[in-house]
Amino acid sequence: MPDHPTDFFHEISAATLEHPGVATGTMMGFPCLRVSGAFFASCDHRSGDLIVKLPRHRVEQLVAAGVGEPFAPAGRTFREWVLIDDRDEARWVALIEEAREFVAGQT
Repeated sequence: MPDHPTDFFHEISAATLEHPGVATGTMMGFPCLRVSGAFFASCDHRSGDLIVKLPRHRVEQLVAAGVGEPFAPAGRTFREWVLIDDRDEARWVALIEEAREFVAGQT
């Protein structure tokens, strides 16, 4: 069992750091991953929930399927970001990689 809410995120995302241009950082006070300086994955430091940047239609698919929730800090919805509150290792690995590829393609 993780000691801190962000431990699962750090464990799951460790392999992603091996990709060129990927580094850690913070986004709105949350630990995050960047590729070529652009944010693509984060973790709510209070709950440990995963937050990833994906194309808007993909975010809508995940929300409609009940897999994710809209990411809306302070009541403002970020349409290209989705919050995942489960702790499914395979899902997190896949979504982090999908987000990395999406954002890397934009830079």
